[in-house]
Amino acid sequence: MKDIMQLLVDEFTGFFGIHHWMEMFQSGDYHSLLTWKGIQAALSPLIPVLLLIELVRGSLYRTFKVENYKMSFLIYIVNRFISRYLSIGAVAFCIGLLENHGLFTTSLTWYWFLYGYIVWEFAHFVYHYLGHKVRLFWCLHSTHHAPEDMNLSVTYAHFFLEAPYADIIRTTICLLLGVTPPLLFLIMFIDGTWGAFIHVGENLLKDGRLGSFNKILLTPSHHRVHHAKNPLYMDTNFCNLLPIWDKAFGTLQQEEKEIKIEYGISRQIRRGHFGDAYFGEFYALFLDISRAPGLINKILYVVMPPGWSHTGDHKTAKVVRRNYLQQATGEPATPVG
Repeated sequence: MKDIMQLLVDEFTGFFGIHHWMEMFQSGDYHSLLTWKGIQAALSPLIPVLLLIELVRGSLYRTFKVENYKMSFLIYIVNRFISRYLSIGAVAFCIGLLENHGLFTTSLTWYWFLYGYIVWEFAHFVYHYLGHKVRLFWCLHSTHHAPEDMNLSVTYAHFFLEAPYADIIRTTICLLLGVTPPLLFLIMFIDGTWGAFIHVGENLLKDGRLGSFNKILLTPSHHRVHHAKNPLYMDTNFCNLLPIWDKAFGTLQQEEKEIKIEYGISRQIRRGHFGDAYFGEFYALFLDISRAPGLINKILYVVMPPGWSHTGDHKTAKVVRRNYLQQATGEPATPVG
């Protein structure tokens, strides 16, 4: 019983990221706050605390629904046991393999930081774009899009193999373009914190545009659009903090006030069902492969975008969005993506 209680305490403190604060309180030594590592550890409770505030506000305003958080927390619990170290291992493997093969070497200066962040955003864009445009990678990424409500718990909803796949792509690109591990880890921390924050729900932040910041940053409003299944919003806003590559590749989409966001994925899933959210896309892919005639078509189902069909009756995000725009304007439109 004692071991079980200790495990629960460890999981609680681990989730809220308060180990560092507890150590400082017990020792009375706060000098670590003068170091970058200490600052990182001190800021780690930020997103969990915001999530707690979001839950409390939702309860006070009677907008809290258990089903809006249930799936994300179930996924988080499962992932804690089966993928705790996979992502760390993937990053370490890439560093060991590629650190000495970059085009040049950066350092921890402000100008290299700006360069590194632009490179990181490009690497994130590549991973994220592939996650929506390659059916196998969508199977890994779709778990994150399955929740039908936007709130901070969604940041914890990922298939356990997505983080290693994402970090292999992002770390590889960054290292080959000269971003050194110390600079990479700094950028990953900042980007990870912002990437969690942009999932904030309306219970905590009604208008996610953040005023004038909406013009220069990728805000919660942009990311709410990204998680929407509305035809206009599908497969847009792939960046994380700086929307420079969405602008460059034409995938930036603003939130339209007159369009109510519908969250989730286009495939009909059972609301709040862990198994369907976690494995449903793999099962759907398996069915498509098994029914496809010929080896080439079977392979194409794996590598083509979700919604592609060997019959030619495609329902990809590109086709759905194009048809929507044609109906809305009465004219042929150039689709995003």
